[in-house]
Amino acid sequence: MSTREPSGETPPPAEDSTAATVLARDWGRRLDPRPQLTRRSLRERADRLRNRFFLILQCGLFGALAWVIAHDVLDHPQPFFAPVTVLVTLGLTYGQRLRRVVELTAGVAIGVFIGDVFVHIFGTGAWQLAVVVVCSMCLAVLLGAGGLIMIQAGVQSMIVVILVAPPGTAFSRWLDAAVGGIVAIIAATITPTSPIRRPRVKAGEVLTELSDVLAETATAVRRRDQDRVDTALDRARDSESMLTELREATAEGIAVTRQSPFRRRHGPSVVGIADIQEPLDRAIRNLRVLVRRASVAVWVGELVPPSYLDILDDLAATMGEMATDLTARRDPEDSRDALVRIARRCSLASRRTSLSGEVIRAQMRSTVVDLLMLTGLTYAEARGQVPARAEDLDD
Repeated sequence: MSTREPSGETPPPAEDSTAATVLARDWGRRLDPRPQLTRRSLRERADRLRNRFFLILQCGLFGALAWVIAHDVLDHPQPFFAPVTVLVTLGLTYGQRLRRVVELTAGVAIGVFIGDVFVHIFGTGAWQLAVVVVCSMCLAVLLGAGGLIMIQAGVQSMIVVILVAPPGTAFSRWLDAAVGGIVAIIAATITPTSPIRRPRVKAGEVLTELSDVLAETATAVRRRDQDRVDTALDRARDSESMLTELREATAEGIAVTRQSPFRRRHGPSVVGIADIQEPLDRAIRNLRVLVRRASVAVWVGELVPPSYLDILDDLAATMGEMATDLTARRDPEDSRDALVRIARRCSLASRRTSLSGEVIRAQMRSTVVDLLMLTGLTYAEARGQVPARAEDLDD
């Protein structure tokens, strides 16, 4: 079946087969291995760098501090493991922080200690390397370590065996690792990476993206612009990765506020963001269905009532306002009335519509329920604000 867009011809009568063609074409584009270096992707990478720059700065500064302590204070000539431990523990625990820092520090210390003991007694060689790695990883597992810490224990013990210590420096490398771990724990405790603001910023970014996608979809359907609606569909699918980043940011914030005495009072604020992740996830799923159906409507030439597209615009604008409130650390309760008005409008079916139009209207109703939950309502309360039938509307 050809996937070329019809130019003025009568659309194919088999709507289901046409929808399958659209989906097949979309999957082909998603499986395209060529990198998509668009302006948006470059902006996302720049945003990712900005979000993680403080972590990178932490690794550099506290790695240098650990080296200074081991080299100048403890008088170790080559304190290799001090900065390495800082970098490994802080870098690999991005998003989980203090608890994982402690666990990884323990894993590194176990590996270095076993390696130092074994090399001091039996020397270095192939069989020593194998025994040391097996012993350190087994000990890490027996102490309750997870997979990542087990691997770190094996890696660090391997490095100890391969890099022969200078004479008279037995066990200094284990002490260097302990110094690096202590410095990393201090860094994770007193300088957390924005545990309060980052989850709200991420939540605002997700809502802003969904708002833009809805606005683009409405415009694309009005103009019968297939490329534009397909781009909006791609963005809707990519929003799942933004939700993953939100989950990571929230997990980091909760960990820091619970474990850092300097941030504990901010715990309820971060937990509040965690509570909105489930309805936000459902809103993303509903939006993807909506945009996919809009793509089919443009492809087939189905009528989508202009009143439905107007509701889409208003819903996009309301989501943008909610995003602004979240970023500014305000609860988006002020948007509740606007969402209720949109819900009532979605309950009125147009006399001139189509299957795609009604799917879009149904998905808007479901999305409104999810957004009402973001304003603090329970699911039952939010669902009660969306009339089940037009007859349920007040006169």
